[in-house]
Amino acid sequence: MMSELGRETVSAYAAAKGGLKMLTKNIASEYGEYNIQCNGIGPGYIATSQTAPLRERQADGSRHPFDQFIIAKTPAARWGTVEDLKGPAVFLASEASDFVNGHILYVDGGILAYIGKQP
Repeated sequence: MMSELGRETVSAYAAAKGGLKMLTKNIASEYGEYNIQCNGIGPGYIATSQTAPLRERQADGSRHPFDQFIIAKTPAARWGTVEDLKGPAVFLASEASDFVNGHILYVDGGILAYIGKQP
């Protein structure tokens, strides 16, 4: 996600993600002639123990502000789950993806495709 989007406070993280994105493309370019594919999965905002504090209800019962932000910006209107990543991983590991190379498969509930609701 952060290799495609800008957001305050995550500059170093975004730069690292951008570097991995380009490394994926360059490995695909360099080793494709040997029938070696290099692809990546770009997970969206996934519900994990690491993101749990961002999804906890506030003392007044309302959603955490970042949780509200993610729900509003994601067409699927939810956080992803680890299970959401299984199908794409199986696809990229299978022969069905033999002609897919240098690609980041975003599993993000549509957040990268969505500009937001009109006022």
